[in-house]
This record gives sequence, structure tokens and C-alpha cells, in this order.
Amino acid sequence: MGHPVERESGTAAGSELPPGQRLQRGWPVTHYGPVPKFRPERWEFRVFGVTADGDKHTWNHDEFTALPYTTVVADLHCVTKFSMTGAEWGGVPARTILDLAPPAPDVTHVMVWAEYGFSSNLRLSDFASDRAIFATHKDGELLTAEHGFPVRLVVPHLYAWKGPKWVRGVEYMTADRRGFWEERGYHNIGDPWKEQRYSYQEGPGDGPEL
Repeated sequence: MGHPVERESGTAAGSELPPGQRLQRGWPVTHYGPVPKFRPERWEFRVFGVTADGDKHTWNHDEFTALPYTTVVADLHCVTKFSMTGAEWGGVPARTILDLAPPAPDVTHVMVWAEYGFSSNLRLSDFASDRAIFATHKDGELLTAEHGFPVRLVVPHLYAWKGPKWVRGVEYMTADRRGFWEERGYHNIGDPWKEQRYSYQEGPGDGPEL
């Protein structure tokens, strides 16, 4: 039996791209810092912070890969101005994590944590999108280490930096807090259709003070 597939409308090759973007053939490798070495015996995915039950929830690598798997066909828009269209991302929906480890009612944002302390903040509504997925595969193949193996977050309606590579967990928060790139001048929300690239473009309510 095949896995369920969700398709995003208007994302086939040749479709309209967000402003300032160009169509990319292939998938460039872009990241800050070295590629981490994967050690499955030490790997853990954790959900912590303001959880509904007050506890931390953890999965080892075998447990995480055994979670319900789905695929989403969606684009990837990089703030460096390339867009990759029509990729099939396979993995664990973000909503599955929210169901298994619910946030407390007053949670408004999440911080997604990755290797080396890298982080990216998201509004809970963005994280809870049925398009957001903790991807382990692209186009039916396991992600390579350079592209985020074993897990990267993909949030198709936001710029790609909002979906970190080498994810290790999610922190539930009752107030917004800037992540790694957001502290360094990137827009706190990162909507490519509004071309929200940099913090100087932010309006009132878009994010906490720098």
C-alpha cells in the first residue's frame, strides 16, 4: 500500500514563483557551518517547553522513523533567490508531533532546534500547517547528509531557512523569540510571497525587538 500524498496547488514546474525568485534546476547545498556526523545511538528528537502535560517527550531514531509517514509535493523557496518546484517530501507531518506531544493552550510559537544549537522560530499556526513536514526523504530517496539527513523541517509557504536541517527537537513557547538567522537580520516571519527577507522590512507585530 502506498503512502498518502498531499499536493500543493500551483507549484508545478513553470508555475508562478514568489517575487524575486528564479527557477532552480537541481538542488544546491546551502548551510552555515559543518555537516554534523550522524550517530544513531545518540540521536534523539525531543519536544519540550510549555507542553500540555508539562513533560518532555522524546523519540530515538528507530521510534521517530516508525511514526506515520506521508508525502507532500511542494516547492522550496530559498532566501538566496532560488526556487525548486514540485519536490516530493516524505516524512512525519508536524501535526503528528503536535498530536503526540500537544502544546499547552497558551502556546503561540515554537522554536525548532537543530544540531550545533541552530534554531528557527515559527508561529504555531505556521508550524501546524498541514503542509509542514519533518522530511526524511526527497523524491523517494533518503536525504543526504548535506541536505539535512536524518531530518529536516520543510514549511513550504515560508522561506527555506525557516525549516532547519538536522533537526533535533521543538520547543513550545508562549511568546515569540528570534532564532539564529532572525537574530542576524533575517525577517522574523519569512513569507516569500510578501518577500519578507530581512528584519528591516518588518512591520509592527511582525516580531520581537532586535
